[in-house]
Amino acid sequence: MSEVGKFLQEQGYVIKVLNTIDFSKSMGYNPFAYIRSEKDILKFVTALISNTQGESKGGDEFWTKAEQLLYQALIGFIWYEYPKDDRNINELVELINMMETREDDESFKNAVDFMFEALEFGDKELGTKAQPNHFAVRQYKKFKLAAGKTSKSILISCGARLSPFDIGEVRDLMMYDHLELDKLGGYIDDKRNPKKDKTGKAVMVEKKKTVAEKRALFVIISDTDSSFNFIVGIMYTQLFNILCDTADNLFGGRLPVHVRLLLDEFANIGLIPQFEKLIATIRSREISAAVILQAQSQLKSIYKDNMDTIIGNCDTTLFLGGKEKSTLKDMAESLGKETIDMFNTSVTRGNQESHGQNYQKLGKELMSVDELKVLPGSKCILELRGVRPFYSDKYDITKHHNYKYLADADDKNTFNVKALLTPEGVGIHKGLRAPDRVIVEPLEREVKADVPDAATATPLANIEQDGEIDAVFFDEENENEFTANSDQLV
Repeated sequence: MSEVGKFLQEQGYVIKVLNTIDFSKSMGYNPFAYIRSEKDILKFVTALISNTQGESKGGDEFWTKAEQLLYQALIGFIWYEYPKDDRNINELVELINMMETREDDESFKNAVDFMFEALEFGDKELGTKAQPNHFAVRQYKKFKLAAGKTSKSILISCGARLSPFDIGEVRDLMMYDHLELDKLGGYIDDKRNPKKDKTGKAVMVEKKKTVAEKRALFVIISDTDSSFNFIVGIMYTQLFNILCDTADNLFGGRLPVHVRLLLDEFANIGLIPQFEKLIATIRSREISAAVILQAQSQLKSIYKDNMDTIIGNCDTTLFLGGKEKSTLKDMAESLGKETIDMFNTSVTRGNQESHGQNYQKLGKELMSVDELKVLPGSKCILELRGVRPFYSDKYDITKHHNYKYLADADDKNTFNVKALLTPEGVGIHKGLRAPDRVIVEPLEREVKADVPDAATATPLANIEQDGEIDAVFFDEENENEFTANSDQLV
């Protein structure tokens, strides 16, 4: 990111970053911001379970299934009943912390039990109606079939799984969302824009349009510590689901902007559920993925028998060299064989000398495992579906016409990540958390003439931000919203 971020920004890209190494240099990511339906809740829970399994193998699936029921119930409750700003994974952790159980008293009810009881049967004091068929209620009732001792074991398992969310930096990271995953590949802008009527008064007009803007999302993970890679695994799962749903539901099956995922260190980002199916279907939706690995065995360790399916759905394979045996063997087989001519000459000496000559055509591996193992560092092999493999020189990036704009060529081109994390709420480090933004009634206020876009600005609203009252204006000519502080107002 530091090498190419500045160049991309100058080319008009909107830059987003998720950094699980240094949380202070990361934008917020809230998985709950991308839940649109009960189906999304199930997908999120599956991704959460898959990416927090650890190194455990086998075991009784009962505990995992029971955990899933509880997560589905609690997330459903949060998504349906909580205010929008409070829908995050931190609230899920708090609900689990509130779920006290007593082995010797099956009739004991904790705070969460009363919350679900009020949701199921209604609350006269609060004026809420009974909702016995509520998604969250139905899941919670299944969970409550477990006895007290069993429930306690399930809750301990949940607490252990969600323990990383007790870290303050992780809680801050996942409290708000600024990645805007649903805007990758294009999106529909259906916000209401202010226009002036005949009397000069600002009125709100609905205007839907397709926005196809260039965006770059950088996901930074540690190559030595996988403690927080589960966050990235969940993010990628949601990203694929969002892209496919957006293409199918909004754009007739194809995104207006092609999305290319460069999945470097793919083995370290965690398990993406159903990835073997996604890789086979995303290309028709204007989505492509470059899976980058050190060796094929890394892929097998995560996706098991689905490894061959994933590789088989990649039209292009680029081999840069390596020593891992299974990778070399598969590459040698994939390259196929070439035809060689073999001549055998024989001489028999004795009382009568005889001579013989034999000619044969044989098949030989195009490159053997031994030859692939010692492939020169300057060479590579490219396999493209439908054509013979290419043995080629690696491209010298310093010869590219845009190389001079990268940080590798000049330190002045290094991208300043902290400058990207502006006080508008995209950063999570001290002083840059998402501020309270309370929209107050619109007031007629004017911007000073020397402020950009002042001539075509329409007052939209006042906002209270960090204790100060600023004004929001809408620039009609450029169709964008901007904020003016007290020093910029008449």
